[in-house]
Amino acid sequence: MEQQNQFAITPDLLATHVQRFLNLIVDTFVQVLLFFVVLVVVEVVKGPAVNQAFQNYVLINPVGQYTFVSSIALLYYNISEVIFARTIGKLLTKTVVVDAFGMPPSHQMIMVRSICRLIPFNSFSFIGIIPRGWHDSLSKTYVVSITLLEEKRREVQSSKNNTSEE
Repeated sequence: MEQQNQFAITPDLLATHVQRFLNLIVDTFVQVLLFFVVLVVVEVVKGPAVNQAFQNYVLINPVGQYTFVSSIALLYYNISEVIFARTIGKLLTKTVVVDAFGMPPSHQMIMVRSICRLIPFNSFSFIGIIPRGWHDSLSKTYVVSITLLEEKRREVQSSKNNTSEE
């Protein structure tokens, strides 16, 4: 608890616009793959009749499409960020989701983060100097460079050790 009072995320730790864009591209690709996996599973496991109903009520209906795609996105982000604090995109760009003190976010923060991704035009919230979108600010989370985060943790720990030695 004492470390949390000394350690806070600063703008210099944030992932860059390029890293955030690559996260978006990779994670969107993974979600499209998951979409096709679900389609194949429905076809193979449930058969053509269920697949036809699935196509009629989910894929052709715009509300069904939005619900299905949103469900895949919510599951993907919630599962990967709750368990690992990272998605596949963040793994590749060496970034991680943290709270204001550099700790893994709570499940509630991740859920808010994931739901906020569904806000229309959320991607445009990254336009600006600081690469932090609405789903970051509304959930009080940060996407940071793992390397920079670990360096700052070491600096804070060494200054804490130096202070306690005096």
